[in-house]
Amino acid sequence: MQAVTSSATLHLAEQLIARPSVTPLDSGCQDLIAQRLNAIGFHCETITSGPVDFRVTNLWAKRAVAPVKPSTTASNSVANHTSAKTLVFAGHTDVVPTGPVAEWHSAPFTPTHRNGKLFGRGASDMKVSLAAFVVAIEEFIAANPNPQLNIALLLTSDEEGPANDGTVVVCKALTERGETFDYCIVGEPTSVERTGDMIKNGRRGTMSGKLTVKGIQGHIAYPHLAKNPIHLVAPALAELVGVEWDKGNAFFPPTTWQMSNIHGGTGASNVIPGHVVIDFNFRFSTESTPESLQSRLTRVLEKYELEYDLAWTVGGLPFLTTPGTLVSAVQAAILDETGIVTQLSTTGGTSDGRFIAQICPQVIEMGPPNATIHKINEHVEVADIEPLKNIYRRVLENLDRQARA
Repeated sequence: MQAVTSSATLHLAEQLIARPSVTPLDSGCQDLIAQRLNAIGFHCETITSGPVDFRVTNLWAKRAVAPVKPSTTASNSVANHTSAKTLVFAGHTDVVPTGPVAEWHSAPFTPTHRNGKLFGRGASDMKVSLAAFVVAIEEFIAANPNPQLNIALLLTSDEEGPANDGTVVVCKALTERGETFDYCIVGEPTSVERTGDMIKNGRRGTMSGKLTVKGIQGHIAYPHLAKNPIHLVAPALAELVGVEWDKGNAFFPPTTWQMSNIHGGTGASNVIPGHVVIDFNFRFSTESTPESLQSRLTRVLEKYELEYDLAWTVGGLPFLTTPGTLVSAVQAAILDETGIVTQLSTTGGTSDGRFIAQICPQVIEMGPPNATIHKINEHVEVADIEPLKNIYRRVLENLDRQARA
């Protein structure tokens, strides 16, 4: 791939990076994108959500296939297609905080070029993907002014934050009004070495628990007058560490259980605490359900006759898109553009794909390399930007071609 010194995609990416859109701020990114989409026939709608001090901005933009008059020709003609498929490009305009600005080699919200790389907070996660979405759509519409594919964008400023008022709110609103999706591409940075070498065709579910084990506080010199909850829970924790929750499957690794925090004690070295709090998390495959994992864990706690409180939070269910129409269209686009035979993967953390997958049967994630996301001096190779845009455009072409078949 040759480095690109100037392009519409690069220019738009620089404009987006220059906007300090730390969650929940959008800082005008979505307005900039909506202006360009309006110009090519999209209907753009802003949906805000959340409290005043954490107001989230969401954009839903859609360009529907132009309605056609009834035809007396063969029933399988394009003119008689009354229900076009919908492809949604999804992503987020918010970014994580910069961290210590003094440690950046250039200002994090000043897009800067060094050694063939574009630096700035959000460069990889995921403003280059957003720019590639927009320019790919512009180029596709210019070459195909009457596609047989509905095209939409779903953007939020609450993906890096709590994710309570972002994509999940938009999906709920769209479902209530009868909107349906057929395909979705989330622009998360999924690649490893080169753009297109890995895509995510699913993600593990995430479920957290906060376990409070109760004891009796007392003087450490008189343990017979107290009940140490740390001692009481230790055998149960040791057993939970060794549990095989499932074996995974062809697409997912086995479910994992990890403790993240243990809090106990008063701070004094001579006091047995009255309770201990353990925070833990499951990352689970489609072989398990939240209910099955909760049941198995509580059986272990009850085995040791613990007195406890347990609060669960399901952050997202696992989703999987098996090879089919969307995966094939993306694989072909990557191969044609880069020569890479892409790897399918479900590794990594969660994304807003978990919300979209509840209402869309085929969801994949595909974006630039992710080696520097959330880091000081986040960047992308400039040479990766145009191929990413071209891949998105080729996916549009592939799906539109199929719609016309």
